[in-house]
Amino acid sequence: MIEVLAQAAEAETNSGGITGSIQAGLGCLGAAIGVGIVGMKGAEAVGRNPDAATPILVQSIIGMALAEAVAFYSLFL
Repeated sequence: MIEVLAQAAEAETNSGGITGSIQAGLGCLGAAIGVGIVGMKGAEAVGRNPDAATPILVQSIIGMALAEAVAFYSLFL
């Protein structure tokens, strides 16, 4: 861990600041956490009401797509 911090400090002094890689990493981490939560709650909802599996699946896929959009925003903006 100390080596990583030393490399980040060195990169900051060499490039004039840390680039967007931290922003992209945190954005992708947030998207991964969001997709995990959506999947967890979707599985929980199907477990509680198996008859509503199809509507829950559709809403879960839409929710995962919206969470993944955050990763694309952080990577490309």
